[in-house]
Amino acid sequence: MSVSVHEGTIAAVRARVGKRGISGDVEAAVQRQIERDSLAELIAANEEIHGPLTAEEIRAAEERTFGPTDRGAGAAA
Repeated sequence: MSVSVHEGTIAAVRARVGKRGISGDVEAAVQRQIERDSLAELIAANEEIHGPLTAEEIRAAEERTFGPTDRGAGAAA
């Protein structure tokens, strides 16, 4: 298989991982993209069934995950 990648992208990858790490880095990037696409499809299917999450539902989930925050309580951004 052959793929085309912009020269600047290859240079950036090579600078980060060296010549021998390019294939592994590209493989990891493709896998991350597949995971993101799958997650986006799952979210879309869930929203089709249940509707989108409200801001309050998202805030509550964030607090359950990360603990209480003062976001939205008049705090400076």
